[in-house]
Amino acid sequence: MDIAIVTGASSGLGSEFARRLDEEGLDEIWVSARRRERLESLAAHLKTSARIVDGDVTDVTFIDRLRSILKKGISVRYLINAAGYGRIGGAIDIDAMDEAGMIDVNCKALLLITRAVLPYMHSGARIGMLCSAAAFQPIPYIGTYAATKAFVLSYSRSLGEELRQQGIYVTAICPYWVKDTEFVSTAKKYTDGFIKRLPFANHKTYVVSKALNDMKHGRSVSTPGLMATIDRYGSAVLPTGLIMRLSRLLMG
Repeated sequence: MDIAIVTGASSGLGSEFARRLDEEGLDEIWVSARRRERLESLAAHLKTSARIVDGDVTDVTFIDRLRSILKKGISVRYLINAAGYGRIGGAIDIDAMDEAGMIDVNCKALLLITRAVLPYMHSGARIGMLCSAAAFQPIPYIGTYAATKAFVLSYSRSLGEELRQQGIYVTAICPYWVKDTEFVSTAKKYTDGFIKRLPFANHKTYVVSKALNDMKHGRSVSTPGLMATIDRYGSAVLPTGLIMRLSRLLMG
C-alpha cells in the first residue's frame, strides 16, 4: 500500500500539500495535526482515502502511536514534514518556553517523525522538509525561528546525501513569506512592530507546486520564488552583518 504522510496538515502549506498529493494516485494519505476537526474537513474534500492521525507532534505518545500503525506492507512514497511554527519579537519579549517550543516542534519532532517513517520508505520515495529562506542567515527578531530552520536545512541536506544511494530523495523547502497562510498572524503574537508588509510574498499554491516539482526531480533545496532564490545565493556571498541589516529594512 502506497501512502503519503503529511504533518501540519490542518492549515497552510501542510493542507495544500495534502490536496496536491491527492492527485498522485496514492492508496491513502495520512494527515496529522492537533486540530482534528480541521483534518476531518480536509479529509472530506480528498478523493484519496485519508487517515487522521491527530495529536501534538512533540508528545512522545504521538511518535509511539505513529510507529504502532506503520506496519509491513506499507510503503511511504511521500513524507511531508510541515508541522512547525514561528514567533516574531525581541529576544526578551518572547516567552522563553514558547521560544523553546519552536525547537521542539521545528527540530526535534521533525527528526523523530522522520526516523519513525524511514524504515517504510523505499527507492523512489520523497521527503519534503518544510524549511524557510530564514535558514540561510541569522535574522534579528526571528532569531530562534531562523536557527531552527538552519537546523532543518543542514539536517535535510546531510540526510539526503546518506539516502541518495537508496533512491530516497530529501528536499529542504525554503520559501520566502507566504501571504495566504496563518503563519505571520500567529507569529506576531508578541508584537505588531515588525513584519508590517510582505513584499514579494508568494501564494501557497505556487510554493507547493514548485516544491513538489523540485522533490520529484530530486533537488536537495527548493527555493520557490525570486526572493527565496536571491536569499539563498546572496547569503553565500554577502557578509552576514549586511544581510541582517537588509532584513530589518524589509521588515519595517
